[in-house]
Amino acid sequence: MKSQISNMLCAVVTMAAAIMTVVPSNAQEKGATAVPVTMTVTANVPSDKRMPDLNQQDIAVTQGKQRLQVTEWVPAQGDHAGLELFILIDDSSNPTLGIHLDDLKSFINAQPSTTLVGVGYMRNATVQVVQNPTTDHTAAANSLRLPLGSTGAYGSPYLSVIDLMKRWPATQNRREVLMVTDGIDRARRSLGWRGLYTNPDVDSANQVAMRTGTIIHTIYAPGVGRLGRNYWEATNGQMGIAKLSDVTGGESFFLGLQQPVSFAPYLDQLQKILDNQYLLSFYAQPGKKAQLQNVSINTEVAGVDLSSADAVLVPGGN
Repeated sequence: MKSQISNMLCAVVTMAAAIMTVVPSNAQEKGATAVPVTMTVTANVPSDKRMPDLNQQDIAVTQGKQRLQVTEWVPAQGDHAGLELFILIDDSSNPTLGIHLDDLKSFINAQPSTTLVGVGYMRNATVQVVQNPTTDHTAAANSLRLPLGSTGAYGSPYLSVIDLMKRWPATQNRREVLMVTDGIDRARRSLGWRGLYTNPDVDSANQVAMRTGTIIHTIYAPGVGRLGRNYWEATNGQMGIAKLSDVTGGESFFLGLQQPVSFAPYLDQLQKILDNQYLLSFYAQPGKKAQLQNVSINTEVAGVDLSSADAVLVPGGN
């Protein structure tokens, strides 16, 4: 009997030792494979409310049911204020857009010295860059011109912004785009007639934006030509740019399908967004290769709504 008890005790001790050996090993392995990622997050409050202080412990990052470890939550200010902002205007926009150029110029000139502003025109699935990102805001503002008011042979604002993002050199700065367009993909046309809006070019632009960490804001401005006058196409175009902004963590501005009286209210709201951004860093588990992973970012601070891209690019594991 004593021998049996002794054998059982030995077995328990051996099993406990094995468990103690495995648990630290697994924990160490998990800690070793986790990789840090960073993304830009915007904090929003109602216009009549003051932005409360947000601390790292107020932020929850989840992936499915798993809560990820937040390592840094830094306001995009001071040494972290760097921003590269591209303003893209669709050359198929109605030339009446010219009444808003002064609003855009004022917005550009009001940017802080830490913001580099670039200007480009979308046409034939590419971007004609008329001003590379620069801190000379006067030069950037003066590079604005009237849109050509021509649809071109292969017009797609989504393929155009993809072209820009792929040519845009990577830096440590935030990357954001303001697109002024009607969103109509004249190169492909929408598939909304099937009963559900879908456009592969919108999805492709979203994927490239999330992979490059680019936030895309949009302003709806009517375009020219027969499609620009077509209610169905104009509505689907507006849905396309709204989806593009939503998925990438940006904001979409529109006033029905008509030309707004002024861009100033939109640009004031956009400035508020840029002024209330944070750099969020957290640990994610990598796959065998770099891939986009969906994450959800929330806070329990009352009255605060956080917006960010639907997914973040996680580097592949070793």
